[in-house]
Amino acid sequence: MAELIILENVLSDRGSKYAVAGGLAQTRGEAEALIKDLKRRKKFAKATHNSWALLLPGEPIKADDGEAGAGMVILRMLERAGLEGHLVIVTRWFGGTHLGGDRFRHVQSAVRAYFAEVGIDPGDGS
Repeated sequence: MAELIILENVLSDRGSKYAVAGGLAQTRGEAEALIKDLKRRKKFAKATHNSWALLLPGEPIKADDGEAGAGMVILRMLERAGLEGHLVIVTRWFGGTHLGGDRFRHVQSAVRAYFAEVGIDPGDGS
């Protein structure tokens, strides 16, 4: 199985905390295995949301995990960077205050942090 890269404490806002993780995945099954691996960590299993996306040839896959629209934000950033076969998961622990549209900005910031960590040029998606 591919190595899972995890960046904890990427940012926080009004009590909500964000992390980002990811790794190489060539199929939905491989992506699900990486997500399962992440959730083996108690902290991530208890997270409010583990939103993710994976761009495969002819098959973009995304999941919001209750954070409506977050999977699409991640997917669009993967598309702009031209990054196929790489799963990105943004985790949020809800802090009690609704963030409104700011949550999308935070998802983007988390994905950018991941891209920077693994040396990916975000293309025009930065």
